[in-house]
Amino acid sequence: MRNLQKTLLLVCLMLAMPACSITLNLTKTPTPQAGIANLTAEPTLEPTAAQIISVYFTDLAKFNVGTEPYEVAVSRPLPTGVDPVQAVLDALFAGPTAEETAQGLMLFSSGFTGVRDLTIENGIARIYLEGKCANNGAAYSVASVIHKNLEQFTEITAIKIYDENGENLDPDSAQSSLPYCLEP
Repeated sequence: MRNLQKTLLLVCLMLAMPACSITLNLTKTPTPQAGIANLTAEPTLEPTAAQIISVYFTDLAKFNVGTEPYEVAVSRPLPTGVDPVQAVLDALFAGPTAEETAQGLMLFSSGFTGVRDLTIENGIARIYLEGKCANNGAAYSVASVIHKNLEQFTEITAIKIYDENGENLDPDSAQSSLPYCLEP
């Protein structure tokens, strides 16, 4: 949460700068001083106020008593130039913050550790997971959480999830499908 607060403060400051009479010339490269190396850093992607994504995690209290929906949305800043679908999946597998975990949110990962590859073609999102599937026949799995996260994108009409071996039970249809290991 502290990082989110810092990021929001930075965004507010960036939005307030045009109101000031201060101008910055960001195109001029400073001349290095004697004895100081001229380091060039990779530009960092900064979030803007208008770019916020929703990431859904499982609310353990709701899950434990069977109160659907089990997933609860949290907000994350979206860096400029980053694909929002990929950003949502990356944030999902990064897990909830310490503050969100203290509020009872968690990631049902089913043993997977992240997304190895993501493609979206003709409305079908194909998500190739990495890690080792360890769902153990549970009816609720990472697939449920991935579906909840991706249903917010209207361009996605079907979701195909692939396990660490690139397997899916119905890879050729236009319907959503899972790998065998995520079947209950």
